[in-house]
Amino acid sequence: MMKKIYAFVIVSLLIFGGINTSMANNTEEKIDLSNKNIMVIELEYGKVFIKLIPELAPNHVERIKKLVNSGFYDGVVFHRVIDGFMAQTGDPTGTGRGGSGQNIKAEFTDEPFLRGVVGMARAQHVDSADSQFFIMLADGRFLDNNYTVFGKVISGMEYVDMIKKGEPPTNPDKMLKVSLISEDEM
Repeated sequence: MMKKIYAFVIVSLLIFGGINTSMANNTEEKIDLSNKNIMVIELEYGKVFIKLIPELAPNHVERIKKLVNSGFYDGVVFHRVIDGFMAQTGDPTGTGRGGSGQNIKAEFTDEPFLRGVVGMARAQHVDSADSQFFIMLADGRFLDNNYTVFGKVISGMEYVDMIKKGEPPTNPDKMLKVSLISEDEM
């Protein structure tokens, strides 16, 4: 039932003006959803739709999808949210030190870290990404070629902007439910 509702939302957005993302430089990008997977993060404020990009990071996208399908991210807080930089989540302990226990080899590309880009968090070792990820609140080009980009917000960035700030936030927001939809399921 939920997938049908998501499918209706996506199809409606496509028919009535398309899904687009307003980036910090005020350009709008139309997204071709054919054969692309979409991750949906339900926040208290609304739903955030993230286009997963397996062409950039196939192993990261595969791992994220497995974690999403297992319910791993449901109820997980945004433990580090820096105004004008990024919102980080994906640690089930909420401390920034936890994860799923399975590291992923880095998949760095030339894809720039612009507002709305979703990247994998990691420790100092380049191959230490696990389950934590972040959504860029603003451009952060100093991250280019140093962190793995695996997705991009295509709708709902205004809800990401509403996430409470702090390291950690006093009363952190959480991902109520995280799910996947793909156009071939619509």
